[in-house]
Amino acid sequence: MLLQSPRFTGEDNPPFELKGSLFTLTVLHLFHPDRAAIERHLVEKIKQAPGFFSNTPVVIDLDGVVNSPDGVDFSGLYELLRRHGMVPVGIRNGSPELQTSARQAGLPTLPESRATGATRKPERVEPVHSRIFSHPVRSGQQIYAPDGDLIVLGTVSAGAEVIADGNIHIYGALRGRALAGVKGDVEPRIFCQSLEAELVSIAGRYRISEQIDPADRGKAMQIHLVEDRLIIEHLTR
Repeated sequence: MLLQSPRFTGEDNPPFELKGSLFTLTVLHLFHPDRAAIERHLVEKIKQAPGFFSNTPVVIDLDGVVNSPDGVDFSGLYELLRRHGMVPVGIRNGSPELQTSARQAGLPTLPESRATGATRKPERVEPVHSRIFSHPVRSGQQIYAPDGDLIVLGTVSAGAEVIADGNIHIYGALRGRALAGVKGDVEPRIFCQSLEAELVSIAGRYRISEQIDPADRGKAMQIHLVEDRLIIEHLTR
């Protein structure tokens, strides 16, 4: 979708345009509204990967606190996340009362993602085609293959991101982020010739660099899900 600002008399070029785009968002699944407990766990997470969550957009999922008798202090939660470098952009799920409270704190309600529905079984995405990217993916680039597999014939640099609704095949080193099955399909896999990733994710289940076994780094690996657990194992030759 592309929306341009209206032209006014004497203006040759519109001052802005609005475009639809795809972004990867981190989801914070809230299970208890206790801010002190949230901060303790958040500090531990940040210690695992210093700088990884810096300026990271975050969506707060309220499914786990729907029945909380205490409600949620959204203003306090917003300040807590900002203090630790995260950027809350909205909430999803939750009761109408929680959604109203969030809006009053400046947090909009976002539509539920098919990738993380609590009771909904993700649909199998049948790949329509594969996208082949024949160049290295440089830092800051994002390559997306909608409704199919992504094949990268070079290296994915640190700071780069490759995304697919299906599988991801990397015929080089994976040093950036790779996210497969982003529409909720749990069957896709990630394959790479040298695993040096900042993050790997399938259907929203992810591991960051510090959670990858050092013995697996630099090796030809595949990543897939088994009973909702992310498995990283050597490619068989």
